[in-house]
Amino acid sequence: MSRPRKGRKVCCLPESNIFGPLNALINQEDLILMLVDEYETVRLIDLQGFTQEECAKQMNIARTTVQRIYNDARKKLAESLVNGKVLRIEGGDYELCESLEKTCCYRGCNRHGLNFNHKGG
Repeated sequence: MSRPRKGRKVCCLPESNIFGPLNALINQEDLILMLVDEYETVRLIDLQGFTQEECAKQMNIARTTVQRIYNDARKKLAESLVNGKVLRIEGGDYELCESLEKTCCYRGCNRHGLNFNHKGG
């Protein structure tokens, strides 16, 4: 029996959850589903400049798990861009953070209208 999956801490949901070619018809064959935790790793690592270790701490998961999630997300982004497929962000095992503390949304998340400037490695 496997152990239960731990919910990944996500600071904020995307403002838009569907992306792709402007002239695309959305059908299941050309749809790529990115999970919310995959979106969060891309947001933290590529946009906010977190290391994988910092991302793991923020999401409350192991660095190796972050690496796997991040690799899956990047592959989905590439497939959407290169093959002109629609990307939709939804679902997955995650817990949306409701905290106003700096330990949550301290570097660039505007979920609460705040933008904490993190000065670190």
